[in-house]
This record gives sequence, C-alpha cells and structure tokens, in this order.
Amino acid sequence: MFIPEVEEPDSLKNLQGLAEVKIGKGQPYSEEDLAREMVDTDVLVITSQYQITKKVIESAPKLRGIVKYGSRPGSDNVDMAAANERRILIAYTEGANSDSVAEFAVTLALAMSKKLQRVTPRVKTQEWRDASCFGLELTEKTFGIVGLGVIGFKVAEKIRGLHMRVIATDPYVSQQKADLVGAKLVGLQDLLRESDVVTLHAKLTEETRHMIGRKELGLMKHTAYIINTARGALTDERALYEALRDERIAGAALDVFETEPPSPENPLLKLSNVILTPHIASWTSDAFRKEAEMAVEEVRRILTGVRPKNLANPEVLA
Repeated sequence: MFIPEVEEPDSLKNLQGLAEVKIGKGQPYSEEDLAREMVDTDVLVITSQYQITKKVIESAPKLRGIVKYGSRPGSDNVDMAAANERRILIAYTEGANSDSVAEFAVTLALAMSKKLQRVTPRVKTQEWRDASCFGLELTEKTFGIVGLGVIGFKVAEKIRGLHMRVIATDPYVSQQKADLVGAKLVGLQDLLRESDVVTLHAKLTEETRHMIGRKELGLMKHTAYIINTARGALTDERALYEALRDERIAGAALDVFETEPPSPENPLLKLSNVILTPHIASWTSDAFRKEAEMAVEEVRRILTGVRPKNLANPEVLA
C-alpha cells in the first residue's frame, strides 16, 4: 500500500504482516509522479490534497482500494467513474474529524463577527480602538448551514449554545432530522437572504460546484459573513472577491480554496475583511488519531475481502 501523506505513523503498526507500507514524502505529488508510485500499489490512502485521476488509476493495475482520511471523497479527490469501471473500493473515515471541523467553523463565525481579522493587527502597530472596531452580537441572529450532513449537523449542535436561530438547506435531509438540532429547512435562496452568517458544509459535486456565485452572493445581507471549511470550489472565488471588495457582504472566512495553496496573485489575499487559513479545520491531534485508526481498519477490510464500513461507491459490490 502507498500513503503519500501519512497521519499518525504509529497507527500503521496494525498492518504488520498484512501489507508492505510505502510512505511518501508528505508533499503534493504531480499526476505523473503519483502514477509512477502506484504501479505496484494494492491500496492507496490519501488526504484531501490529492486528486486521483483516471490516468493515476489506469497506472495502477493492482489497485483494489482507495481510502481517504476524513470526509467522503468529492469529485476533486477521486475520479469515481474510473474507479467504478475497475471495481475499486473507495472508503473514507466518516465522522472522524467532524467535531474538529465543526469547532473550527464556529470559531471562524465568532472571529468574523468580532472583526478579529481587523482589530488584532492594531495593537501590534500601536493603534487603539475606534469606530471601525465595532463587531456584531450573534445572539438571536440567524445562522445558515448549507449542507446538514455529519459536519453540518455538528455545527448546528454547537451553535445552539449561542441562542441563534438556525436554518439549513439540504435536499437529502428530512425536517425530522433537522428538528433534532433545532434547524428549520429552507431553500438556498431563502437561507442566503435571511442569514447573518452562512457556513458551507456541502459535498463538492458537479451540481454544487460554484453553487455560491455572483447571483447567490447578491442575495446576502450586506452585514452578513460567509464561511467555507468544506471545498473551495463551492464558491466562485472571483465573484466572492468582488462582493468582498465592494463590501456587498461584510466578510468571509476561508479555510479552503479552488487551488491549494492559493496563488500569490489571488486577489483574496489582499483584502482586509477576510480570514484565510491553510486548510487546517481538521488539523487536530484528536482528529488525526481517529482518522488514522479508521483508515487502517478500512485498509485491513479491503485487503482481507471484507466490505469497508464507510464505502463511498457501494454500487461496485452490486
């Protein structure tokens, strides 16, 4: 098996005698480099930073499974059609990082509402408070969650302690489930119009790519904030930049980008009404430990012919 970027190396001891483990250099591989590494690989374990294309899959004649640390792989991680054609099992570690990511999203909501991205540099430059430092109190405001899956559900649980009104949009979730966290299901347009804070937790698919574009941003309150800890391509970055530049929305907190890491020329880097972090919402020792343990278990299942617990493409077993 091959792991380009390993989490918790000690977890691999549980595979002794079952698989020869090859660990990568911990840096993103080009498609060509990854294809070369995959020639003799039975199982590949990846983070969200890797894109397993059709070319990579075709270069690995022995490949039986791909396991992703963290949430279900999106179209930016694995070419599912190519994997299904080869009957390759795609597994992931559902829920392992959900608390870490949910806590991070709530942290960003609080940081944006208190304008921490603007006020913390002031002390370092010997400036003090003025009228520009006024923040927003979240109590009794409206918090909108786009995607009420595992992480979105956790966010709703955690945000209830702030006594906010919680609304959510998710075509695959029932109101009965939303009721468990006190969330009212609404359409995306209504959510954007009504929310003071919008947080994105949808899976990236061709349907959801750029689901937040110029039109959608135009529906938001000029005092509202948007947070993305899911996938960068859920938003149209150019449209988001223009909305932030022109202060049509109050601010954004982004842990993910369409291209990672973002180019030095990315105009979002020049704005003062943003918080930008390097895709670290799940980077806690607790999440890494749980992800590593679950990933090793999924690898063991694939290599021993047992169905993975969290299988992203059950159709290959039909």
